[in-house]
Amino acid sequence: MSIGHFIDGKRVGGTSERRGDVFDPATGRRTAEVELASTADVDVAVQAAARAARAWRDASLARRSAVLFAFRELVHARRDRLAEVITAEHGKVLADAAGEVQRGLEVIEYACGLPSALRGAFSENVSTEVDSYTIRQPLGVVAVISPFNFPVMVPLWFVPVAVACGNAVVLKPSEKDPSAALLLAEWFAEAGLPDGVLNVVNGDKEAVDALLEHPEVRAVSFVGSTPIARYVYRRATAAGKRVQALGGAKNHMVVLPDADLDLAADAAVNAGFGSAGERCMAISVLVAVEPVADALVERIAARVTGLRTGDGRRGCDMGPLVTAAHEAKVRSYVDAGVAAGAVAVVDGRDVTPDGDPDGFWLGPTLFDRVTPDMSIYTDEIFGPVLSVVRVGSYDEAVELVNASPYGNGTAIFTNDGGAARRYQHEVEVGMVGINVPIPVPMAYHSFGGWKSSLFGDLHAHGEDGVRFFTRGKVVTSRWLDPRHGGVNLGFPTQT
Repeated sequence: MSIGHFIDGKRVGGTSERRGDVFDPATGRRTAEVELASTADVDVAVQAAARAARAWRDASLARRSAVLFAFRELVHARRDRLAEVITAEHGKVLADAAGEVQRGLEVIEYACGLPSALRGAFSENVSTEVDSYTIRQPLGVVAVISPFNFPVMVPLWFVPVAVACGNAVVLKPSEKDPSAALLLAEWFAEAGLPDGVLNVVNGDKEAVDALLEHPEVRAVSFVGSTPIARYVYRRATAAGKRVQALGGAKNHMVVLPDADLDLAADAAVNAGFGSAGERCMAISVLVAVEPVADALVERIAARVTGLRTGDGRRGCDMGPLVTAAHEAKVRSYVDAGVAAGAVAVVDGRDVTPDGDPDGFWLGPTLFDRVTPDMSIYTDEIFGPVLSVVRVGSYDEAVELVNASPYGNGTAIFTNDGGAARRYQHEVEVGMVGINVPIPVPMAYHSFGGWKSSLFGDLHAHGEDGVRFFTRGKVVTSRWLDPRHGGVNLGFPTQT
């Protein structure tokens, strides 16, 4: 099977002869080939978007909302189908895939109500018979470059908001799991979105660079690793574009001595190994403030050894990694952790999966006595590897978290409200959970980190998303009144 593009309202092939392989990670078998767009293919998509943007920006807010409501109903009714496609190409278990779809639906629902967020402000008589008011207008054509780990949720962070604001979109999903994005585009068209308002081009670096350089593309939304986020930000801003580039993470979960250790252990397992650790909000470092480390590690290990790794369609707890290359990379980090002297309490290299032996398997791995100089601590592994670092105090824990170059998400587990309040004030991280391990904001708030986890000034969805996909304009107006000596505009003369 060959997977092409979606341009100007229909599935199309491209001009490039380059192809990429799409695998079922649970079997290791190649299931399709995806066309990798050329620069010319990207230009065709952008030009279609540019034509559509001119009309779509003039569509009423009521019409935009109607399309989004219809799209929401289609995604909701077909959410099981979408979850199956995610699992088939990404590998995450069906429950994780369904959760991803639900979080995407929340952004669609937020976008349905965007007319209220697009309201301007009005000031009467800022000077004599002079009024001033603000309006927000769409940018035109915007690009969305999304990662493999959330092939539905991340595109839906951006596309519904951009469309509701009156823009046209060119979406480039990951070439590792491209099918879900094409389904979303087809369902948007079925919901009444005009041809060209949403286009999907599959591809690799050539397609990305073409979007970053294209003069018709006004803004770029990106999610991926920090090195690529930095590259996207620098190249696109140099081309005069607005950019929000969300990068990598090394999320810490701090457990204080007064915490409920069973609650903390459950949270660490769910946040560390859900979706095989392939998510930017995964907890990858657990900071245990002594004297709780031994008891906490014991509880986590008991839970991890009970997890079932296997095919996501078989009711397992954790699925495979996305590709053989990524599985080998994550495995190499486990090797490095052992070589560096960390204690492998649970070693995922020895897992016996409930699935095809040719799948891309690595089981949950729990390291204890990790130190900040080890690569399993410093690097974003993006796999099912949880490292426990032992510290002696709250202050030492905060210092450790703040020393990280990343600032995406963090969590603290405690029953001390004062400590929790102090932590949320002192920690240098964009999203904070208090007894919540994965503090992903709801759609009406905005998602984004600090430091090397974000390049740009505005976060995803919520109020920041509206501001990113629109430009503000201030109008100052005076209408001359013949009662006060102005030009007679046909009003009756007043005496």
